[in-house]
Amino acid sequence: MTDIPASAEPSAPETSTTIVVGATSKPGSRRAIEWAVARAASTGARLELLSVVGGAVGAVGEQEVVQRAVDYEEAFLRNEAAALSSRGIDVTVRVTHGNPTKELVETSADAALLVIGSDHTGGVDKHRGPHGTRIVAGAHCPVVVVPDIDTTGRTGVVVGVDGSEVSNAALAFAAAEASRFAEPLTVVSTWMPVVYTGDIAPYPDMYLTDLQGTTEAFAQSMADEVRKDHPHLEIVVHVDEGDPATVIAEVAASARLAVVGTHGRTGFARFLLGSVSTQVLDHLTTVTAAVR
Repeated sequence: MTDIPASAEPSAPETSTTIVVGATSKPGSRRAIEWAVARAASTGARLELLSVVGGAVGAVGEQEVVQRAVDYEEAFLRNEAAALSSRGIDVTVRVTHGNPTKELVETSADAALLVIGSDHTGGVDKHRGPHGTRIVAGAHCPVVVVPDIDTTGRTGVVVGVDGSEVSNAALAFAAAEASRFAEPLTVVSTWMPVVYTGDIAPYPDMYLTDLQGTTEAFAQSMADEVRKDHPHLEIVVHVDEGDPATVIAEVAASARLAVVGTHGRTGFARFLLGSVSTQVLDHLTTVTAAVR
């Protein structure tokens, strides 16, 4: 393991403000690094560039191969860090080898934010890296997943709410981000009628109207709570019939950031992400933060 201060006089670590970014020399990591750098520059946070060389299985001659990979990543990140230090970013570099998911999850315990890249390019198929969901499920802090999508010119923050504890945490995170950007916050909530099969009468109009109205009232109440802490924040309420993940993804396609809640629990259950957050992360349409 190598831990390299990028500046001659690094400041003492402040774990509560440290942004850790899973950084490698691979193209899919570039947007994640750029996002994390912009975040650190705007907030004054400390930045840690962490590269984990995986794939070790104990084969003959493996140590030499691993060391070459570590040296290559270290040289790459040293160059990145030197450029960032010249811009006034407080940055350190760490390169190690092992299980990438395990290393990133463990490191997240001392981070304010974990940023990882994705090779998802915005289509309907799954293109996200294989470790993404497990990292999000196990992480101890909010995780930002940055897809390989150009989000230049996008504005606003989108958050899905359903009244659960984790969605409340996501809402608070999203509101803080929207306030920091001085951009609108869109609160998304959805409804779906009871599913039935068989040859029975269609849904009564009043039933569907009431579902829409009840959900709108709920979402508006959530927006009103946010306004207590962010009185100057522009908040838009978006309520629609449909699958929550699909609606969130569609609304977020024009936003700079989407936020979803995840159910972080101890033991094996921690790795059982909620279906909505899993689907949103599987089909990214913008930079997405998963918050518990």
